[in-house]
Amino acid sequence: MNSQQQARPNPLFLRDEEIRQGIELLFFAYRDFTSDADAILSRHGMGRAHHRVVHFVGRRPGMTVNELLGILRITKQSLSRVLSQLIEEGLVVQTQGTRDRRQRLLSLTDKGTELERQLSGLQRARVTKAYREAGAEAVAGFRKVLIGLIDEAGRETILASVDKD
Repeated sequence: MNSQQQARPNPLFLRDEEIRQGIELLFFAYRDFTSDADAILSRHGMGRAHHRVVHFVGRRPGMTVNELLGILRITKQSLSRVLSQLIEEGLVVQTQGTRDRRQRLLSLTDKGTELERQLSGLQRARVTKAYREAGAEAVAGFRKVLIGLIDEAGRETILASVDKD
């Protein structure tokens, strides 16, 4: 096989079977990616919604409730239930905005930071292992696929947020 033949993309990767397999692999990967964290959360009487709040508040201390609603795309009622429990458990604190007193700013407490560290540590280890096994080129390709799965309307905002560190 010459270099020209090797450079051509293989159209077979877009067959229905490969797409179906990709969807199934995403389901299985998500199941296993969340399983370690789910076990820790269940011991606290919490679920994945709590994990998402702890994750994003931990990444963006001082974020507003409205910013969190925009990220999570859930109702105020759903967030209120989750946030109330996190506050009661002493994992999240809510303070009044300095410029706008109607704003509610969210941050993790030391206890919340420790929980977030435990949850993300397990997931970080799983992702690190997978990245090492796949190699740099595959990691770059995976990132492109994940970005392609995000709705175009919010893609730039999400990328700016994810890439800020």
